[in-house]
Amino acid sequence: MAEHDLAGLSVAVFDGHSIIETRTFGVKSRTSPTSIDTMTAFSTASISKPVTALLCLVLDAEGEINIDEPIAGYLESWELPESSEFPAAAQVTWRQLLMHTAGTTQHGFADYYDGDVIPSLIDSLAGRIPRYDKPIEFQFAPGSDWQYSGGGYVIVQLALEDHFDRPMRDLAREKIFLPLRLDNTTMAQPGEPGFPSNAALVHGESGAVIRTGLPITPQVSASGMWSTPSDLATFAIAIQRALAGETVGPISPAIARTLTDVFSLEHVGGMGTPFFRGFGFGNTDWFRHDGSNTGVNSDLMVSMTGGYGMALMGNGDDANTGPVFAMLRREIIDGLQWSLRNTVNEEPISSELADAIIGRYRGLLYDLGLEYRIEVVDGELWIMSEFFTQFLGRDRSRMRHVGNGAFAIDDYPNRLRFDFDDAGKDSSMTLSRPGSSVAAFQRSMSEIEVRP
Repeated sequence: MAEHDLAGLSVAVFDGHSIIETRTFGVKSRTSPTSIDTMTAFSTASISKPVTALLCLVLDAEGEINIDEPIAGYLESWELPESSEFPAAAQVTWRQLLMHTAGTTQHGFADYYDGDVIPSLIDSLAGRIPRYDKPIEFQFAPGSDWQYSGGGYVIVQLALEDHFDRPMRDLAREKIFLPLRLDNTTMAQPGEPGFPSNAALVHGESGAVIRTGLPITPQVSASGMWSTPSDLATFAIAIQRALAGETVGPISPAIARTLTDVFSLEHVGGMGTPFFRGFGFGNTDWFRHDGSNTGVNSDLMVSMTGGYGMALMGNGDDANTGPVFAMLRREIIDGLQWSLRNTVNEEPISSELADAIIGRYRGLLYDLGLEYRIEVVDGELWIMSEFFTQFLGRDRSRMRHVGNGAFAIDDYPNRLRFDFDDAGKDSSMTLSRPGSSVAAFQRSMSEIEVRP
């Protein structure tokens, strides 16, 4: 924290469906150095999205909304933009917006502070805000592709508030926070009733408090929730228990599966609704969501089985929190030996196969523009990438041949298979997910291989 000028940090670790450790470090504000405690709330940023998705699934299960109906029928104060290029956009559903498959624009939103003119949700959708100076649009036909969209979640929020004639913060409190006993979690904003008095102020990369330190986010569905690591862990454990067959508060097994089931391997290694399912750190299949607003970051990593995971929150910008979070992920996973719980049976690999796949690739595991290198180190195959450095603070992960040209990777959840043409040259790469019915995803080697 000192090396990267991070003001404060709060951590919760859980295992066996119980919180086993909470730790806090540093201060809520550099201007008034009061120590962070376990009940200090942080802005969760985009971790608001899975809570919004859960709220919609609970309302759907109660028959209050139907997430497979067009959302236009629930909007009263604003109309979806017409799209001559994508006429099906008029029929976009709640589910498509929650899955980021609706095709809507607007990735995220700027922060506001006391004294600013706070935009309405309609201002946000009409493009009358910083960062977006044009109305929300559709960039592809709903259901035909995937693109992360905070704007889509704002449409969901407006539909909820129009249909129920209540602020979303009240719906979330009634349907989610109270039943799950998330006592330090709220979608209320600074200055509103219910906002916590014990809150961590946001700090910029220089380490200084940003303005008042308490950002106001009218787009609460996308990035306006405040919480603690312990409450996030409790939320995650409830989903884990539901995945194991229990009904926990409003979360049934069916709702838990909808939140976490992989619907595509094509995007960021695997996507759920809206959890990211493409992360496999420590030989674990995680459902994960992070959050990053200016001056604050959070990360929630939850195992699909075994009841373990972590919630990390820090009141610093990306450069301050990123290396600290990477170290924590690595130390927690290694220290608790979680990677030993899900070992694979390794098969011998021929020198011909090893020689064929050694090389440089772009977008091999995730299509994020990063380079990957497959190398032999001390007789073992490793994959090197800046991706692993960013997330774990080490630059490589072990590859293990599991037979028939397929590989398991210690810090990646998908199987990687190299396919060869009749001449014995690798022609394509296929991703598949063990234990899942999701379709395999294939890419030609010409797309990803970097030739000398």
